[in-house]
Amino acid sequence: MPSEYAKSLGARLRAIRTQQGLSLHGVEEKSRGRWKAVVVGSYERGDRAVTVQKLAELADFYGVPVSELLPGGAAPSPLGPTPKLVIDLERLAQLPKEKAGPLARYAATIQSQRGDYNGKVLSIRQEDLRSLAVIYDKSPSELTEELISWGVLDAEARRAVEAF
Repeated sequence: MPSEYAKSLGARLRAIRTQQGLSLHGVEEKSRGRWKAVVVGSYERGDRAVTVQKLAELADFYGVPVSELLPGGAAPSPLGPTPKLVIDLERLAQLPKEKAGPLARYAATIQSQRGDYNGKVLSIRQEDLRSLAVIYDKSPSELTEELISWGVLDAEARRAVEAF
């Protein structure tokens, strides 16, 4: 049975991997077989002990300092919880199409992909905000301020943008 430390270390490894958009098999492919999916998965579950040398090599592969992978202390900001970006769909529906049309279409596409039609709110990722900023020809922080002023995003969204 894995120790709590091994589980915490594994959770950190998994968080870094998923932040980089990699599946376990993606790690194996990107590393050209250097890191086997089954081995990395066993590290992440805490089923297999990882040596300091292997941990340093994994940190190098992910492009992060070893300290980012080690549990304990305060979680570094990229791994800590970031505020959610939640669009108020009811408020969005009340806005003029010429103002909010691109956002409404983007939100509808996400709803369709997720099969999520609750109609009240929609959580988006920071990557979605970056894409929307390009569409609106603004920086993510400028767009966030505009969406807050429209009443589509809560003021808490500012903290999510600061985490960029």
